[in-house]
Amino acid sequence: MVLETKKTPIVLELFFLLLIALSIRTFIFEPFHIPSGSMKSTLLEGDYIFTTKYTYGYSKYSFPFAPNIFRGRIFHTLPQQGDVVVFRPVKHISVRYVKRVIGLPGDTIQIIDGNLHINNQKIERKRIGDFIDYESGNSIPRYIETFPNGNKHEILVDYANYNSVAYNTPVFYVPDDHLFVMGDNRNNSLDSRYTNVGFIPMENIIGRVSIVGLSFKLKKFSWSPFRLPVALRLNRIIHKVI
Repeated sequence: MVLETKKTPIVLELFFLLLIALSIRTFIFEPFHIPSGSMKSTLLEGDYIFTTKYTYGYSKYSFPFAPNIFRGRIFHTLPQQGDVVVFRPVKHISVRYVKRVIGLPGDTIQIIDGNLHINNQKIERKRIGDFIDYESGNSIPRYIETFPNGNKHEILVDYANYNSVAYNTPVFYVPDDHLFVMGDNRNNSLDSRYTNVGFIPMENIIGRVSIVGLSFKLKKFSWSPFRLPVALRLNRIIHKVI
């Protein structure tokens, strides 16, 4: 006697595969593409990054379409100064930004003559050379910045793009359950220094940027409205973000 085994319908198989992929994207990792240079040289245009969704817990923005099923965060953990995060800004909730966490709840932040001050302490930075922008060919000063908690990261200070609003700021008092964020390309970043971004509610954080999975050098062609990939950056494959 031959026993017949029932085959799972292909539609059901596809449904389960989709469910698994959606679960991974919602609860574990989510990929994003970097379209701008506000986080140079940490992140470059053409980078494809992965964020860990579980690092800070979950909010409605962890889910597709941001369903209004609960408020705040569950399994909440506060980010550290220096973490690179993806979030939805309050005034542009449909888009996603990536910046570095500078101020935590209760901190005071101020920029004086281009130097970052946290809680009235001037943050140490050391010149380490220049960053050469591959598109413009411009040379931009590079620094290593060290936070009070010991976290270190690179920043760019493009003196050719001086902005008085960002170079000398009032004191920012970070409210409860909010973060103050800035881009590493300090003079070329729309971030918490500006009123159209401002403080970021913890609820709006999507995840922590952990690695660059792939990265492509982009080039603008006259016949295309978009910059297109022209080369794979081999040195940025599975590149840890710090």
